[in-house]
Amino acid sequence: MKIITLNINGVRAGARKGFFDWLQDQNADVVCLQETKAQVEQLQDSIFAPENYHVHYVDAEKKGYSGVALYCKQKPQQIITTLDHPIMDNEARYIQADFDGVSVVSLYLPSGSSSEERQDIKFQILDFYQALLKKQLEENREYIICGDWNIAHKNIDIKNWRGNQKNSGFLPEERAWLDTLFDDVGFVDAFREVNQEEAQYTWWSNRGRAWDNNVGWRIDYQIVTPGLKGKVKSAEIYKAQRFSDHAPLTMEYEL
Repeated sequence: MKIITLNINGVRAGARKGFFDWLQDQNADVVCLQETKAQVEQLQDSIFAPENYHVHYVDAEKKGYSGVALYCKQKPQQIITTLDHPIMDNEARYIQADFDGVSVVSLYLPSGSSSEERQDIKFQILDFYQALLKKQLEENREYIICGDWNIAHKNIDIKNWRGNQKNSGFLPEERAWLDTLFDDVGFVDAFREVNQEEAQYTWWSNRGRAWDNNVGWRIDYQIVTPGLKGKVKSAEIYKAQRFSDHAPLTMEYEL
């Protein structure tokens, strides 16, 4: 099973930058997008419904904001687009496709960088979501949760770790939340199962020359249930073309 995740930072902008041309050659089983930044009625052009995929978009109440999508080669048994959480649902930050024994999620956790209020909301959502993840562990199915988690986990995952310890996305409390998710709850950072190298970033600020100098953060993940720990085959961060301020993360699983 080949899965691609990308925060596309505007699916219409991504189309103009060649994302869908690139995607045609990838032969992915599931594609997870975040931050589509479009209402469904704005995506009627055939380019936004790639051939041979079952396409599902969820748009936010606020126009031009947030939004997630899934493209699935195999028709899902069901699609879940709400979590009964007002902010996650209104801002269209979650979509889940259920297959036989496996669920694939496209997730866009909020950033807290714009204000203290948004950081408080982020912490509330992290508490809510970890409780949900614990419940999902009790289900008789595996989960592959792909997307922009808006947290760099360890020093290895961020270029300027010393200077970012008081910034949203690398706060001690956020990193501890991921520690708990991996060490106590039992979920697995699938990328690190096959790649332990430094400077493996998926997002670069538009300020300065962050991209040119590879001053990045690894905040896009594929996080899996413990039963998939030994099933991770490969991981690639694609940087030959730029479709967004994030890079596509492609992973393969032996399923």
